[in-house]
Amino acid sequence: MKTTFKKTTRILFLTLAAMLSVMLTQAQPGGQKGGQQGPPPIPTDKQIETMVSDLAGEVDLSTAQETKVLELYKTHFAEVKEKTSGNSRPDREEMETQKKAFEKQVKAELTKEQTSKYEAYLKEQSKQQPPQKEK
Repeated sequence: MKTTFKKTTRILFLTLAAMLSVMLTQAQPGGQKGGQQGPPPIPTDKQIETMVSDLAGEVDLSTAQETKVLELYKTHFAEVKEKTSGNSRPDREEMETQKKAFEKQVKAELTKEQTSKYEAYLKEQSKQQPPQKEK
């Protein structure tokens, strides 16, 4: 009788431990059901330069346009970093408005043909990013 009780208790304990482990793993960001929580990380200057270089190839930017667009990207991400660095979380609508204004500034530097290519580039980039989770 004691052996059966010990075995039953041990099995019950191991089962509960396994269930708790699974629950904790899934509750954490990046767990099995996780994903990216919050906004994506702010790119470094080197990453911004790579982004603009890639964009320049896709959209056929002139050297002058590439310099101006690089300046716009660096300014934009500096503003984003400033807004997201505090303890309070920035308003999603405010960030979307800022993003649209930024894209409008970039488009102002482009020709009509380049603008079409830029819009297609943005659409392709948005497909490659994982969807943001709502909190």
